[in-house]
Amino acid sequence: MITIKNVTLRRSAKVLLEGATVTLNPGEKVGLVGRNGAGKSSLFALLNGNLQEDTGEFYIPTQWRMGQVSQDMPETEQSATEFVIEGDTVLNDARAEVAAAETTEDGERLGNAYMALYDAGEHDAQSRAQALILGLGFKTTELDNPVNSFSGGWRMRLQLARALMCPSDLLLLDEPTNHLDLDALVWLEAWLKRYEGTMVVISHDREFLDAVTNVTLHIDAGKLVRYGGNYSKFEDMRAEQMELQQNAFAKQQDKIAHLQKFIARFKAKASKAKQAQSRVKALDRMEKIAPLLAEADFSFEFKEPANLPNPMLSMQGVSVGYPAPADAPAGTPPTVIVQNVSRSVLAGQRIGILGANGQGKSTLVKTIARDLQAIGGDMTEGKGLNIGYFAQQELDVLHPADNPLDHMIGLAKKLTNDGKLAGQATREQDLRSFLGQFNFGGDMVKQAVGSMSGGEKARLVLCMLVWQRPNLLLMDEPTNHLDLATREALSMALNEFEGTVMLVSHDRALLRAVCDEFWMVSRGGVEPFDGDLDDYQRYLLDEGKRLRAEAVAAANAAASKPAVVAPVVVAKDNGQVRKDINEKKRPLKKEMDGVEKNMATLESEKTALHDKLATPLPPADIAEAGKRLKAVEDELAALELRWLELTEAMDAIESAMA
Repeated sequence: MITIKNVTLRRSAKVLLEGATVTLNPGEKVGLVGRNGAGKSSLFALLNGNLQEDTGEFYIPTQWRMGQVSQDMPETEQSATEFVIEGDTVLNDARAEVAAAETTEDGERLGNAYMALYDAGEHDAQSRAQALILGLGFKTTELDNPVNSFSGGWRMRLQLARALMCPSDLLLLDEPTNHLDLDALVWLEAWLKRYEGTMVVISHDREFLDAVTNVTLHIDAGKLVRYGGNYSKFEDMRAEQMELQQNAFAKQQDKIAHLQKFIARFKAKASKAKQAQSRVKALDRMEKIAPLLAEADFSFEFKEPANLPNPMLSMQGVSVGYPAPADAPAGTPPTVIVQNVSRSVLAGQRIGILGANGQGKSTLVKTIARDLQAIGGDMTEGKGLNIGYFAQQELDVLHPADNPLDHMIGLAKKLTNDGKLAGQATREQDLRSFLGQFNFGGDMVKQAVGSMSGGEKARLVLCMLVWQRPNLLLMDEPTNHLDLATREALSMALNEFEGTVMLVSHDRALLRAVCDEFWMVSRGGVEPFDGDLDDYQRYLLDEGKRLRAEAVAAANAAASKPAVVAPVVVAKDNGQVRKDINEKKRPLKKEMDGVEKNMATLESEKTALHDKLATPLPPADIAEAGKRLKAVEDELAALELRWLELTEAMDAIESAMA
């Protein structure tokens, strides 16, 4: 077990833990939570040996193997598969020992080395690595691509796969969901549920923590407080504790009153029934999470829109995608991602946009936000439409050298020049005051954005968004850099917003709390999704299996060696057709019979070798048997592939001549 007893931990002059005591038992799945800056990453550094306790006692079993995600961006021309296989440190050591033993004449050492190599999983290393890569959202065609050919986010997914590949007794995961879409996130949850070791994970995704943890460790005021149960259980217990202190709820009473007023006003109106029900849901959750919000860095609300056109937006036969590159030959057509979209966006709607990775969710949102031109069809905007757009890469467009006040002044000037200013105060002091509502006070208004944390940058983007007073909010993964309390504040603000929300997010708690309906972007189109998020998770798992099966089948078909000649179409009776089919298939069938016979022989030899290696043998015999076992397994794999190719070829003949 892991024992922390009266530990004090400092970073420079700052005390992060003081007199902290906790015990973590083998096999427990621990969610590590706490406010930003509370010391979660520092506790990880203590666990992995990169930081030493200042005082107190810290113990972790010396024999435990540790797995964790490297935060370094990988730079290598290795294939994705080989890069992930190298994450298996036990296999790497076994390979190195075989190589070293083969340079000696020590038969016993060589025999032991081959046994260790087999035990380390050399025979299925490639399939294990590729299962991880595909599960995290890569395509079958990308398995052999160089690591350097992928973007930063995808390379970090490979780092995660590499960490999962490593056999471990303790797995440390710091924000593992940051670079994942919902389909990859659902797969990761399923994988972690099967993990047998001890796990400690930092995450700001409530539903992810609920799914994979059974213990919650809260860093609070320099102490470690252990709660039995997942994050929701922790939240309930902590809320009960804080409810004893009534002042913890005072900060939220005006928001509760606001929601109750809206519900009472609109609950009976059919046109507002969905929105009223959404507020009822928000109010129910607020009663529980108000104490956490009281501790949040800030809370905020969207101003009431100046007007609400209805419909906000109408799309008829719209196609979205990307224009041909500037250096493409003349006449190169644009790349269409989603086509024939005929949907309307109404005032007050709360739409969650779902779809597996790469289906076109962000492309659709960018087109609605006017960042991309529609490739075809008609888009009609309501009079007075004012879009507030939080892009998935919004933090990248902030200017690192500028400060928050510079950004607000620049935004005010731009909207004034565009004639889109909705009566907001634009004096510098007014802008300073507005920034203060988002915790940019004092010297922070003059702090360069480049020196800020991801959470602070996200707060600045939200500040700029709120100030514009939009009536249509387009939000593409807005929670990537927000902690749990700030996510709850965003959820409440979106529920109080009087306008329309269109939301793309892998944060299922946010989707559940905010959205009343869902659109599915899939197979080149957009349709309503008839179901809830649990139905969608099941759909994602099934769709992932289907796509992987199709890709494998296509790859096998392309690799088939026999060429299938297109038949001459002539009128024949069924008997003649069957005779011709059998004639075409005869050489393939003959080869298949031979392949099956050889496979049976090799399977028998493989079984005999396993039995032989399970008995006491001289070192030289162990080495010889180990070498032969590896050769047999390689030969079997090649024969199995050829068997599949022959099967595909015979099926193709049947289809072509039927």
